Amino acid sequence: MLRLRRYALLALPLAVACGDDGSIDATATVATTAPDTTGPGPTTSTTAPTTETPTTGTPTTEGSISATGTTAATDDTTDGTTAAPQTTTDAATSTTDGETSTTGNVSASETTDSTTTTSGNPSCPEDQIVCDGNTAQVCDGMGGFKSEEECPVACAPGIGCTECTPGDTQCAGNDVQKCNESGTWEAFETCDGLQGLACDPDVGACLGACAGLGLSYIGCDYYPTVLQQHDSFISAPTYEYAVAVANTSDQAAQVTVTRGANQITQVMVAPMSVQLIVLPWVNQLVQGQGPSVLVTDGAYRLRSTRPVTVYQYNPLKATTTNDASLLLPVNTWTGNYVVAAWPTWTFTPGVNYPGFYAVVASQDNTKVTLTPSTTGKIVQAGGGVAADGTGVVTLNADDVLQVMSGIGGDLTGTIVTADKPVQVFGGQECTNVPLNVTACDHLEESMFPLETLAKEYVVVPPVQVPNDQLDKAQIVRVIASEANTTLTFTPDQPVNKVLAKAGDFVEITTTTAKFVVTSDKKILVSQYMVGQDGGYGTSDPAMLLAVNPLQWRKNYLFHAQPSWTANYVDVLAPKNANVTVDGVAVGNWQAVGATNYQVAHIKLNNNGGGNHTVVGDVGVGIGVYGVQSYGSYWYPGGLDLDVLPQ
Repeated sequence: MLRLRRYALLALPLAVACGDDGSIDATATVATTAPDTTGPGPTTSTTAPTTETPTTGTPTTEGSISATGTTAATDDTTDGTTAAPQTTTDAATSTTDGETSTTGNVSASETTDSTTTTSGNPSCPEDQIVCDGNTAQVCDGMGGFKSEEECPVACAPGIGCTECTPGDTQCAGNDVQKCNESGTWEAFETCDGLQGLACDPDVGACLGACAGLGLSYIGCDYYPTVLQQHDSFISAPTYEYAVAVANTSDQAAQVTVTRGANQITQVMVAPMSVQLIVLPWVNQLVQGQGPSVLVTDGAYRLRSTRPVTVYQYNPLKATTTNDASLLLPVNTWTGNYVVAAWPTWTFTPGVNYPGFYAVVASQDNTKVTLTPSTTGKIVQAGGGVAADGTGVVTLNADDVLQVMSGIGGDLTGTIVTADKPVQVFGGQECTNVPLNVTACDHLEESMFPLETLAKEYVVVPPVQVPNDQLDKAQIVRVIASEANTTLTFTPDQPVNKVLAKAGDFVEITTTTAKFVVTSDKKILVSQYMVGQDGGYGTSDPAMLLAVNPLQWRKNYLFHAQPSWTANYVDVLAPKNANVTVDGVAVGNWQAVGATNYQVAHIKLNNNGGGNHTVVGDVGVGIGVYGVQSYGSYWYPGGLDLDVLPQ
């Protein structure tokens, strides 16, 4: 038999008199109270002792009946005020068959649907259905009932007998059914066996290690997505698209990757370890320079039986055009994003490498609405997207909409909204940063939902290679999620401080400054490594989204592919924080201006398998990057994704 959660509404009679321990005082007298309907005038009270034991029940919200026969004052009134003791001129109280009554008035203890009947008024309108336990009662409009029916299963107020109580859940195989407002069962959720979930009939819910996950980068359901890349590198067999799956639990995780209805691979990931999974390129998304396109089943779906973290590499091994993204689990997706990308870059006349953003759906019939920013209105039309960047596009589960910028276009600041949760990426096929400094490199990053953004970010540059005692220059963009956003920089930066429209942004050009940016409305901050010919050491452009301190964590397990010339983790922390990287205490902190924050650049050991840990006694932020000659990747090592207030 299925155990269901029930929340029945019961109509309880009014308690006549109770002692402090909840017992009935059989010697108490009772005064009834009637509303004054005749206008001002003196009132008196006549009481008579009861002759029989009163019935038990629950006190009304107006106050409890006192042992002296008056209504006792209490601060638990329905309007939040204290009711004063009061008496009325009314007939003497008597009892018949254990029920309190008054001459010419409705019984003071008579209640219907948990509401005490008012003297002289019907308890509920005629034909209204109320429930007394599992008994459906139809009101006659005069304080009684014209009919009653004993329900075989459940009674719902206003409905009557139903097959279930609204809000209850039950298992039907591995599906969860929920009782709707009409009192009938309907499909609610499928317990995904590939996430180690099964429907527990005792609670009518999906249970397992992947049930009830918190909001962070750790999850069980992900959508790796191939994004636009330089064609010449994709055609070479040595360059592979891959994901790194880090198992953060103490038990082995079974990981299954599908594309549409087809299973691509299934692997086991050992506890506290990272497994690399190579996946085929999706040519419709990765090749060419446009136009915008909608690809059915364009994304992979990766599910695990234990909580894991997932990073994607485009491509995996070090080349001259790389980047990587931290993937966000499906349970953290929302329907609200602002895009960080990069402008179209013209390599030679007629050869233009576009910026892009991509939208991925996990549910059928997901309506996506695109609102271009001031700079985002030059788009290569296609896939339901107009040349001015507007569009309303319907995606089904696993579909990918990839929008490409036109010549002179920059999709940064575009607002993406959807009526169901989606994942959004932003980036560039292959670009110089800045546009006049060689050489071009691929950019990509998974966007954070607007709900998780904040009003303070710590921004620091990466280090140079080989001289990692020096900082490498970057370009920083601060993007408004709302109109009329005011910025403050500590120390100050020479840019405009007011963003007039949602999607507007300021750009801090080639800089090695460390600073904190705050705002009066939520913002998104993106960082871009300057190209190798800019004079700041080895490595080419790569892209990072800054993580606000409210989403920093105390521990991380991440992967840094050891095939790179050098890998680093930058640790951001409040002053006086105690932090270890791979078990070694972090020192050599550098102050971030005159703020309360500091940064440490840690070179990672490339002799192992690429797995690393960061642990702090307080929340810290991490950025992970790898470099080689004319190549790099950069991504946030992890974060919480709590919904933050406006």
